[in-house]
Amino acid sequence: MPTATVAARRSARVPTRRADSLLLVLIALCTAVTAANIYLAAPLFPLIAHDFGSTPSAVAWIASVAQFGYAAGLLVFAPLGDSVNRRRLVGVLSLVAAVALGAGATASGTTALAAAVLVASAATVVPQLLVPLVAQRAPADRRARHVAAVIAGLFTGIVAARVLGGLAGQAFGWRWVFVGAAALTALLGLATAHALPVEERRRSGPLFSGLTALPSVVRHSPDLWRACVRQAGMFGAWSALWTSLALLLTGSAYGLSTATAGLFGLFGLAATVVAPLAGGFVDRFGAAKVVRSAFALAALSVPLFWLGGHVMWALFVAAIAVHAALVASHVANQTLALTTTSTPATANTAYVVSGFAGGALASALAGSAFTHFGWGGVCAVAGAWLVLGWVTTSVRR
Repeated sequence: MPTATVAARRSARVPTRRADSLLLVLIALCTAVTAANIYLAAPLFPLIAHDFGSTPSAVAWIASVAQFGYAAGLLVFAPLGDSVNRRRLVGVLSLVAAVALGAGATASGTTALAAAVLVASAATVVPQLLVPLVAQRAPADRRARHVAAVIAGLFTGIVAARVLGGLAGQAFGWRWVFVGAAALTALLGLATAHALPVEERRRSGPLFSGLTALPSVVRHSPDLWRACVRQAGMFGAWSALWTSLALLLTGSAYGLSTATAGLFGLFGLAATVVAPLAGGFVDRFGAAKVVRSAFALAALSVPLFWLGGHVMWALFVAAIAVHAALVASHVANQTLALTTTSTPATANTAYVVSGFAGGALASALAGSAFTHFGWGGVCAVAGAWLVLGWVTTSVRR
């Protein structure tokens, strides 16, 4: 009888594990599609400008609108994962994003398009609602690998938006790209919401109490604080180099076309490959060792980027190295952020917003550095961000 009972329990686990694996794949696909929405307009600016009778530089500010919308959505919606039913929230946000993208496809000017992009980007925080759930449901010895699967989907979506979005826009027009993104967002968003486990309503107190609790959550968790600051340094270094790279490639040093320079976005696929490997290393060796290795790799990439100002092969190696460092650090730090407090959605919001803020500030400084000091100034900003991110967290509190 005990043997039969054990066998029955084992057979019951198989469908559960299979269902969890299918849910993880669905969440990764949903993450890829929704993350792509933030960067959807960027490769289409020449087509949009031509349609509106303008110039690409006159519509490029819409990219900043997308970033601002995403940041606002993170602060407002992501903490709700600790207090409301995620199924309903994911479904509603997916529909809002899809409707906004559809409205963008019919926009007659930059103002209307910017408004649509703002709303769509603010609603595109679905991945940050799903990551805490993935970490919560994953077995303890495979938690980082499950988180890495979602992160791999996120980076794949970003690359697809930059590369495939531009190709599809050239073939069918930018409006049809927005329509396609709206359809995929609605389809995968609603399918994911339907597949999510049923949760009891846990909210007590004000609806947006998670937002006001952010400073306290970070202050009372040294591990979370360390993860936030380190990822801000890592993401800032990556942003400084990556957002300024087109200026180097299309400038006098190489003289490449915008389309050819854009193909460097394919190096982002290195993140998709590295993410599952990083997840396995975090589960086996711990987050701290992976973060140390990632910072060492990123530090190595900075002089390679500087050398790449004159030698193309150095840029190839540096691009792969910095993407591998970024995603390895992200997997380790986000896993730590999700498991260090009793409010994972709120902690995850603090973590993502910190990284985003570090990246935005470093990008702004890198643009000014390139104007005054050239490519060497950009590399100096990236190196300084890595040093700040590591040194300020190396002292135990």
